[in-house]
Amino acid sequence: MYVPAHFALSDIHGFLRSHVFAVIAGEIGGTIHFAYAPVVLDRGLGPLGAIRFHLARANPLANMETGVALKISVMGPHAYISPDWYETDAMVPTWNYLAVEGAGPVRRLGDFELRRLLSDLAAQEESALAPKPQWKMGRVPPARLDVLLTAIIGFELIFETLEGKAKLSQNRAPADVEGAIGGLERRGDAGSLAVAAAMRKARGGEGA
Repeated sequence: MYVPAHFALSDIHGFLRSHVFAVIAGEIGGTIHFAYAPVVLDRGLGPLGAIRFHLARANPLANMETGVALKISVMGPHAYISPDWYETDAMVPTWNYLAVEGAGPVRRLGDFELRRLLSDLAAQEESALAPKPQWKMGRVPPARLDVLLTAIIGFELIFETLEGKAKLSQNRAPADVEGAIGGLERRGDAGSLAVAAAMRKARGGEGA
């Protein structure tokens, strides 16, 4: 990932906790394959943390053996920035965004670990639905769960590299940043509003 110092994301683990759907890339037989999966972050595992995820057994990447290197990419909000929003003249369009990339070797999870992954993933996402009572794995009859587990394979990836980028107009004059924020807020779609909020937070010195 190309990350100029002024665009470095300050809290990568925090980003991964709030943006859990990853693009997973790996090479099989000389061909690059992609997969898409929600992940559970294990911040304390290894110096940079780790993630766990599962793939359908029929997915080509599910054939990976322990030790194979993978890369992941997680996109946050992103939005077009019009030069008409700047106070400075003779500027060009750009795109603001937040993203994280990581890489490392994978390990296939055993049956118990796979069950724990699914339980942790459900708890992670159900916690955001409060005050709704949390759905738990115990509601699936054991025989049914055994059948479902045969269709997926779990993996753990311990990060050897982990980088984050928050391109939020930090290299622009304050008046230009305020103009871009105003333009995004007037546009009003979810992505534009999220980028505008991240830009305001970055301007406040709290990091993105």
